[in-house]
Amino acid sequence: MRRRIAARMSIEEENSQPRRSVTIRVPASSANCGPGFDCIGLAVDLWTEVTVSRSEVFQITAEGDGAEDMPKDESNYIVTGVKAAYETAEKPMPPLKYHIVSRIPYARGLGHRLPVWGSESLLQIAASIEGHPDNVAPVIYGGFQIGIHNGTRWLTERVPTPPGLQLVMFIPDFIGKTSAARGLLKDTVDRQDAAFNIGRVAFLVHALASCNLDNLKWGAQDKLHQPQRAAAIYPHLYPMIKAAEEAGACCAYLSGAGPTVMSLTSGASGDIFTQREKERTDFTVARAMMEVAQQFGVKGRIVVTQASQDGARVVKVEPPFSTADITFRDNV
Repeated sequence: MRRRIAARMSIEEENSQPRRSVTIRVPASSANCGPGFDCIGLAVDLWTEVTVSRSEVFQITAEGDGAEDMPKDESNYIVTGVKAAYETAEKPMPPLKYHIVSRIPYARGLGHRLPVWGSESLLQIAASIEGHPDNVAPVIYGGFQIGIHNGTRWLTERVPTPPGLQLVMFIPDFIGKTSAARGLLKDTVDRQDAAFNIGRVAFLVHALASCNLDNLKWGAQDKLHQPQRAAAIYPHLYPMIKAAEEAGACCAYLSGAGPTVMSLTSGASGDIFTQREKERTDFTVARAMMEVAQQFGVKGRIVVTQASQDGARVVKVEPPFSTADITFRDNV
């Protein structure tokens, strides 16, 4: 562990020379995954691109999904993350221009808020800003991640996931405020509820690691945050979970603080469009979730994708790292 962290930080130091512009692709994430409140998250194959460039004046421009709702001032979490990175490096922060091409629904419980680079340093910076690693760990490293704080620093590890796992999500048209959703939760936890969630987290991780998809239904159950949020602001949540599972989903849960409802379905390996219909249940599950949404008068859409095994990565740099003799991926 120590050697791995030291190697990461050494590479980051080598790559820390000033650049005029950097573009990074950032995946969406689905946090909590039922019982793993503030400590478990899954990278989702939906991507946003952020370009940060040196500029004479501060500016944020955005296009794509949710662009009109994003803060265009220094309260934007992207700016917060970049500012924290400069402070950690003990370097003055120049005026920067941020351009966001968003393909991830904004403020719907699908993460993606802190795109700065340098994986090990980023984990420490971003998790400290958010206060938990459930979104930032999968965004950085990809896959299904478990994160903890050991009293000194944030640590995260990947859990193997079954091949062919599909994600079917209902994304409401309205924005979910994380602060409001967290405000619904009590500061103390009942012992029985704590024991319930501990068992469910263990079941969830074992089901994923052993590819026992039948146990995901039990592993995704929760008593620490979903019942409270369903009762107060998401009355469609449990009927939608029930409908998705009855239609063939392995499990379903509230993604992050909501409002997105995420379901996991099985399928064959590879691209979903190359699979035979009998190998997939995503259409059936999607229809069942949409029917519940219509019954509750909740407008929204269904998005079907997969888990992403890759995390955020740099796709363009000026000046580039590549030289005449050495070419990196995408000619970065």
